[in-house]
Amino acid sequence: MKHAEAIDEKYLLTEDQINFYRENKYIKLKNVFDGETLAHYGKIIKDKVAELSIETIPMEERDTYSKAFLQIMNLWRTSDAVKEFVFGKRLAGIASQLMGTEGVRIYHDQALFKEPGGGFTPWHADQYYWPLESDLTVTAWIPLQAVSLEMGPLEFSAKSHMLQDGRNLKISDDSEAEIGKKLRLGDFEKIVEPFELGEVSFHSGWIFHRAGANQTDTMRSVMTVIYMDKNMRLKAPENENQQNDWDTWCPGAVVGEVIDTPINPLIL
Repeated sequence: MKHAEAIDEKYLLTEDQINFYRENKYIKLKNVFDGETLAHYGKIIKDKVAELSIETIPMEERDTYSKAFLQIMNLWRTSDAVKEFVFGKRLAGIASQLMGTEGVRIYHDQALFKEPGGGFTPWHADQYYWPLESDLTVTAWIPLQAVSLEMGPLEFSAKSHMLQDGRNLKISDDSEAEIGKKLRLGDFEKIVEPFELGEVSFHSGWIFHRAGANQTDTMRSVMTVIYMDKNMRLKAPENENQQNDWDTWCPGAVVGEVIDTPINPLIL
C-alpha cells in the first residue's frame, strides 16, 4: 500500500474501544500505522524539526518547560509532505469516532521531540490553553518510533477529566506538584506504558497527563495532531494563554461562531 493510501485508510473502532475512551478520556490503539509508513513520514518530520528548531541553550540551563521537549507547531504549513500526513483521514476518522462527531477540523499540530537527557513533562491539561466552547477535542500522540519507559512515554490519569482542581494551571513545576497531589488524593489511576511501533494514543483536552524524562541516548520523536469538532465555536478567552491561542491558531475566528479559518480546515 502506498504511504498516502495508508494514512487515509479507515480504522474502524469497536464499541468497547469507543466506550473505554468516553469513560476514561484516553485510549491507546495498536497498529494505527505500519513501520514503513512511519519511517517515510517520520524522516520528513524529523528533518523539518531539525531545520526549524532554534533551541541553543544547554540542557542544564533551561527551565522545566524547555527541558521537556523541542516543540515545533503547525509543521503542516511548512511542508506539503507533512501536510499530507497531518491531513490524513485515518487519524481524523479515529478522532471523529471517539468524539461521536460528524467530522473534525484541525486546531493545530505540534512536534514534541524529547532530547536525550531531556526532562519530565509536568502534569497538565491541554484545554487550559484553548479558547474552545466545548471539550469535543482529541489529541493524537504519534510516536515516530517505539517508545520505551526509559524514553518518557505519555502518561495518563484515567477519568481525571472529572477533576476540576488544577484546570487553572499552566504546565510548570507548580502544575506537576499541585495536580500530582490532587490526583493522588482522588485515587485516580495512573497509566504509564511503553508504546509499540505504530501505536498511537488519543486523549481529550481536560484529561491530566504528563511524561517522564528521556533517560536514553535516543531522541524521543513524537508528532501530535489536535482535532476539534467540525462545529467547534470560539469562546471568550479566560486567560492570556487562551488569548494567545486565539491570535495564533485561529486568527480571524469570532467569539460564539464556528472556528472556520484558513488554518483550521475540515479534515473529515
